Amino acid sequence: MNKSTWKEEKKMDGEYKSLTGKSFESNILFIGQDNCRPNYFYRGNNVRDNYVIHYVMDGQGTFSSANHPAVTLKKGDVFLLPKGVPCFYQADGQHPWKYFWIGLSGTKIKTMLAGSALFTKRYLRQVQGSHFYDSLSCLFAALKKKSSLANDILVETLTYQMFYHLVTEYPGQAPKAGSKAHDHLKLATYYLQKNFTKQSCTVEDLCHHLNISRSYLYTIFKKDLNISAQSYLTHLRMEEACQLLRSTDQTVQEVAHQVGYRDEFTFSKAFKRYSGFSPSVYRRNLY
Repeated sequence: MNKSTWKEEKKMDGEYKSLTGKSFESNILFIGQDNCRPNYFYRGNNVRDNYVIHYVMDGQGTFSSANHPAVTLKKGDVFLLPKGVPCFYQADGQHPWKYFWIGLSGTKIKTMLAGSALFTKRYLRQVQGSHFYDSLSCLFAALKKKSSLANDILVETLTYQMFYHLVTEYPGQAPKAGSKAHDHLKLATYYLQKNFTKQSCTVEDLCHHLNISRSYLYTIFKKDLNISAQSYLTHLRMEEACQLLRSTDQTVQEVAHQVGYRDEFTFSKAFKRYSGFSPSVYRRNLY
């Protein structure tokens, strides 16, 4: 999870912090906390473009999502606003809830959530005292701090630790046997991860290797990861380039060759589209 910039707003008795980062697989978009008024309910778009985990710190309220019955949740409970699913939640009239939330996106978020009961039920009861709660609350505390290299590493560690405890302490149903499309996707991502540093590694080469069409490859990537195979390949190369620029004194041309580009010019254009900076400016901004 790279360096992030953020803004924080006070609203009523709550706080909201928006983050921008470059993690491709598990990105935290925003966090917030609110002491709700009696009967308060969210009046914005009730279909989210990402996943939002809420933890009820005090009080109680009602939560429901599409094709799921409404439930009363209270202090110690967790509920999930899934991506693309209509949800409604409202504070109790007598004992309104106080909660904090973390908004997430990325290619691995759905996969990790889907391994837990939270994904299917949309809520968990009385998680306080669990390792999942400990890592969730530590993650929220870390996200409130100013970005630094050490804190960014801590945030990424706690994110995966939280999901580890979620799927081990609150596991979902055993997954069904993989479909042919799922198997092709696993093979494709594995191939790209192992070969992205080679100049010969292209989407066309991948299709030839798996004996599948480019349109089929695009479909299975978009369905499960919501990106194209080309974007996935570019991400692998750019993240490796960021690491090399941070940790070595190799020239830009040498870095370009290390991550599968034939020339420095093409690499620099791709790197600037990805990060917003040229490779040399990115390296200077580290110090």
